[in-house]
Amino acid sequence: MRFSLTLAAAAVAAVVAGADIVRLDPDATLFAQGQAPASALAPGQPTFRAGVTLVTTDVIPRDGKGQFVSDLTAADFTILEDGVEQTVTSFSLVHGGRTFNLLQPAPAAAAPEGIVLPAARRSMADTAGRVFLIFIDDLHFEPELTPHVRRLLETVLNTLIHDGDFVAIVSSGPSYLEVGPTYDRKLLAEAPRKIRGSGYLPREIFKMMENSQGPGDIRARAQMAFYTAYDILSDIEKVANRRKAVIYISTGYDFDPFAAGRNSKDRVMGGRYADPMAFALDDENPYFKMGAVTADIDLHRLMRELTLSANRANATLYTIDPRGLAGITDVGEYVDQSDWRTYVQKTTSSLRYLAEETGGFAVVNTNDFATELRRIDAETSDYYVLGFYSTNPDPTKRTRQLDVKVNRPNITVASRSAYSLKTEGTPKPPAALKPRKD
Repeated sequence: MRFSLTLAAAAVAAVVAGADIVRLDPDATLFAQGQAPASALAPGQPTFRAGVTLVTTDVIPRDGKGQFVSDLTAADFTILEDGVEQTVTSFSLVHGGRTFNLLQPAPAAAAPEGIVLPAARRSMADTAGRVFLIFIDDLHFEPELTPHVRRLLETVLNTLIHDGDFVAIVSSGPSYLEVGPTYDRKLLAEAPRKIRGSGYLPREIFKMMENSQGPGDIRARAQMAFYTAYDILSDIEKVANRRKAVIYISTGYDFDPFAAGRNSKDRVMGGRYADPMAFALDDENPYFKMGAVTADIDLHRLMRELTLSANRANATLYTIDPRGLAGITDVGEYVDQSDWRTYVQKTTSSLRYLAEETGGFAVVNTNDFATELRRIDAETSDYYVLGFYSTNPDPTKRTRQLDVKVNRPNITVASRSAYSLKTEGTPKPPAALKPRKD
């Protein structure tokens, strides 16, 4: 089932974005090529110049005390694309959540005094407030974590979201969340009670049938989660001159989980809890080995495509692991503790990659979510947005490195390190998942 923001309700035309083909096998494709109709582009989208378009990036300069520096001008910044200096053509400052110095038409005149009009719905083109997408990856946290994720979302709404913020909440699976985008905090407050985790427990993974792609539908679930997030990032790409923050709640990804336990080779348990059918598999058969050999490579390709999409949309991912400070697992899960630690390390590493490649940070191995959310609040309230037209007309150079510098001493700069060009086509939804049997 396809989950996406209904931006038409907010008077916004969705941007049809393409992506490279990422194939795991002939029947499991996350993105497929297709021609995008020209009419699908929103009128507000920047026009192409010599094959490229306006590139924007947000920048957070801080002094030696860690305080945001708010008195910089466009002349104080230098942008390098693949080592070549670019000309700053747009510049704005967002301070305390308010936008200043925007190069855009002035707002419409106020209504004459004495005429009382109902409050109008604000659109994505508004310059006040912040833009948040809260992505609940309920395909990747276990049912027993449902109460924790509900409390976590309540903490996010109470700590991070303020009046005037433009927020959407979307889930990847059976919670069927699709709230907003909206400014109505009461509407957002109804979302936590609908959350329902459907991730697999270790003992369930041990009992799955193996195929060339690994255990069960592990990869198909990740494809669905990434496709949902990719689709939404394409929608919010049209928001200009503001930083878009994605609060990404998930326990992370591993295409070859509990490999030693599944293959009856873990060091402590000796595999005695694994499926007896595991002994029927031929270890030399490449059909059953291919999933393990390519697991990390295929996962990286999918995550990279998502981070490229986020960087094109100038959106920053802040990933949050609802497991908090991960310790040992329940003995009833029949998993060796060393196998469990390897799984936790790989899944948290996937969350770190998604965040750090988009200029954000991962909230993992901590139970103090409120402190980390206040840190996100600060990063999304004070920043500059710089725009430029690339001087490199080569469309085959898809991924380009960025380096932003400030000509004042003792100032450190945080910004995204790269962006990518769009490719033609529209993503094709992955196949529908089979319902989980509880």
